[in-house]
Amino acid sequence: MQQAIDLSVENVKNGGGPFGAVIVKDGKVVATGVNRVTANNDPTAHAEVSAIRAACQQVHDFSLKGCTIYTSCEPCPMCLAAIYWAGIDRIYYGNTKEDAESINFGDKFIYEEIWRKPEERSIPTRMLMRDQALRAFRDWENKPDKVEY
Repeated sequence: MQQAIDLSVENVKNGGGPFGAVIVKDGKVVATGVNRVTANNDPTAHAEVSAIRAACQQVHDFSLKGCTIYTSCEPCPMCLAAIYWAGIDRIYYGNTKEDAESINFGDKFIYEEIWRKPEERSIPTRMLMRDQALRAFRDWENKPDKVEY
């Protein structure tokens, strides 16, 4: 955890956001990440997502089962989803989402948006061409050599 905190502090000095993350497996650091949203002009460059990307490259797999993530702040909805998709076993965090909100890194509205019906969300959301889009799902379902995830 201290390494994640140190990364977050150092990242502020280097023009990034105040977030750091470390992924560990079998007691060894697999990868680290810091928030580079504004530095890289990438809204997905959160510390946890960056660490997950680096860790997957390091282990040559999309699964991080058996790993633990230490993050300087409670993960936002995007990062939490990425952690679940990666199959990480445990999450430890320092600051809370309320601490983040107190310095204008709030994501409460995203949590609220998730529970709304798509047509009620603040970003206009409408379904189009579902019948055509289902083709890829049917193709996937029938693909004999697919890699399940």
